[in-house]
Amino acid sequence: MATRTEVVLVDDLDGETPASTTVRFALDQTEYELDLSGENAAAMCEAVCRSVAVARKVSSSGGRRAAAPAKPAYEGVDPAAVRAWAAGRGITVSPHGRIRADVVEQYRAAGN
Repeated sequence: MATRTEVVLVDDLDGETPASTTVRFALDQTEYELDLSGENAAAMCEAVCRSVAVARKVSSSGGRRAAAPAKPAYEGVDPAAVRAWAAGRGITVSPHGRIRADVVEQYRAAGN
């Protein structure tokens, strides 16, 4: 025996009319969906379209913009030169990756 399941969407506003569309919208950073008949979807659009026409569109992420990445302390300074200078003074510096800001400050203070 076969089983057949049907999903019938009903207008969320009146609870009776078959829904012909799903309307998604957001308000105060919360997203909503309504299944609506064509008539109720048109009425909702009419009520909201005036505001949408003058509203600002935002990205779909909804989040804040990411801050610019921090610039390394040695920007504008050759890292190889800083490492060589530090090695000549017995200052331990990793051969790869970031150079500690205090080492770069000492390098600059030395007139480099």
